[in-house]
Amino acid sequence: MIDVSPIEISGHTFLSISVSLPKTNLLVVTSDKGYIMCGALDVALLNEKLKDRKVIAGRAVGVKTIEQLLEAPLESVTYEAEALGIHKGMVGKEAMLKML
Repeated sequence: MIDVSPIEISGHTFLSISVSLPKTNLLVVTSDKGYIMCGALDVALLNEKLKDRKVIAGRAVGVKTIEQLLEAPLESVTYEAEALGIHKGMVGKEAMLKML
């Protein structure tokens, strides 16, 4: 099952995407500028092999719902996210507000 829904954070609307797969869920919260995602996100790939794309993204691990993704500290972020002031340990919803 795929669920795509608007979600509000501090008066700003973002898009949440949840994909239910066997034994796991893919979770994403996105803006027009960047996104945060569950542990399935490969930050190293984005930083190294896809560096020219300048992807703004962060990864949180151990989350099972969109709400947990927004409250969890980011385990890793891309170089482009760091350039916006998003850092490892920042809570997901705080990172999203920097992606406006």
